[in-house]
Amino acid sequence: MPTRFSKTRKLRGHVSAGHGRVGKHRKHPGGRGMRRFHLQRNQLWKPVINIDKLYSLLPAETRDAYVKGEKKDTVPVIDLLPLGYSKVLGKGRIPEIPIVVKARWCSRLAEKKITEAGGVVQLVA
Repeated sequence: MPTRFSKTRKLRGHVSAGHGRVGKHRKHPGGRGMRRFHLQRNQLWKPVINIDKLYSLLPAETRDAYVKGEKKDTVPVIDLLPLGYSKVLGKGRIPEIPIVVKARWCSRLAEKKITEAGGVVQLVA
């Protein structure tokens, strides 16, 4: 492109040449150099839930039926991914009711407490 058609030539005589009066074409919009090429944020971000909150994810009438022992032939299944959680942590206590938990990650303590209650942890991709 010839120089005479460039934006710089067209904006001569205008006070800030299209870069604004406040910012003045300063700072480093692309960073400095080639550091952190294509930086991907939140690679280690895992929304977590503790096991003491697991039963609150079940509907109230379903939870009450399992606590009272009305449903003995089935086990509640909680899939955490559609609910916005991906990791189960082991804080708190859970009732001695078997439960199937589907999650991407699970801590050792959480898995131990769930299996002691007779439940199962299924790791899904």
